[in-house]
Amino acid sequence: MEGPRSPAESELPRVLNFLNQSLRSEAAWSIAAEYPTALSSTNLHNMRIITENDQVVSHAVLKPLVVKSPHVIFKVGAIGSVVTNETHRNQGLSTKIIEDCIQQATRQQCDIAILWTDLYDFYRRMGFELAGTEISVVVEEEFPMPDPTLRLSKDSKVAAEALHRLYSTHSVNSVRSVEETRKFLSIPQTQVYTAWDTSGQLAAYAVEGKGADLGGYIHEWGGSVTAIMTLLSYIRREKQQAVTIIIPRHSKNLLERLREKPVTYNQGFLGMIKILNFDQLAAKIKRAFRAEGIADIVLEKQNGQYVFGCNTDLAVLGGEENLTQLLFGPLDFETLDVFTPETREKLAKILPLNLWIWGWDSI
Repeated sequence: MEGPRSPAESELPRVLNFLNQSLRSEAAWSIAAEYPTALSSTNLHNMRIITENDQVVSHAVLKPLVVKSPHVIFKVGAIGSVVTNETHRNQGLSTKIIEDCIQQATRQQCDIAILWTDLYDFYRRMGFELAGTEISVVVEEEFPMPDPTLRLSKDSKVAAEALHRLYSTHSVNSVRSVEETRKFLSIPQTQVYTAWDTSGQLAAYAVEGKGADLGGYIHEWGGSVTAIMTLLSYIRREKQQAVTIIIPRHSKNLLERLREKPVTYNQGFLGMIKILNFDQLAAKIKRAFRAEGIADIVLEKQNGQYVFGCNTDLAVLGGEENLTQLLFGPLDFETLDVFTPETREKLAKILPLNLWIWGWDSI
């Protein structure tokens, strides 16, 4: 048994063949087409494999992301495509390869790691916890278009530059290049809907599907609230069935507009998150509070416990899982009944932190 290690470039076809057989046996495309920035020769150093007799038997990939938000710039290690050959399971290989990804992310100064799974107990053993907030809104019925002057289209041949311009206006996003956006546009099973103003400028876009993942979900979108609502009206009418859009908690204006319509509102977790570099993350959070004029924030680790609060109004958190849900949500510190109203008001200026991973960045 050799590894975990990164594959040599000459091994990449063999790695992709293993992933295609293990994860995409029914698909007519390679899994590399779904994750063009993660499963590529440019990210070989972040792909991890275990081999036996020159055959790949276990795999995971790390994709470091820089996520900008109004208060904090995060470095996030997204982990995905975790799989072990059926004949080599129950030997601890997946644990070993995930722990190696965590070490790689820590070496690369990632603040946190995130992954998407339903194997909650398995990943909790490695320190991951369900955290963050993801809101799915199901548009049940058709509704009138707020701006009938927009030209609407479901032609997926859209200039990457136009999409990138609107994407960059989000208050929370991963740093992407135009070229990366162009690669994402070529992902199989991706439908792009667009809205154009009378001057021919892109006013809104919405992306549904991503290869074998996120089918039936609008996971990327951009533009003004009115333009997005107009586009959703168009999509609902075109599909003649309910439409689901995934929305971050901080997109309050869009959520308010949607709640005026016949919709079903479901709140869930962003993913499973693990804090990798507590001191680095705590320093960023304290700087964010200082920028709001709050200099007495306490966020320290003492004897395996976390001390958190303002000045002398402090709470002791027993485990990292509580801290993770407190910093990123959905744990509401106002319901903990441990802080004074003045402290709660201060904390609410920054927490929970606005963290969001758009669908094209998930792996």
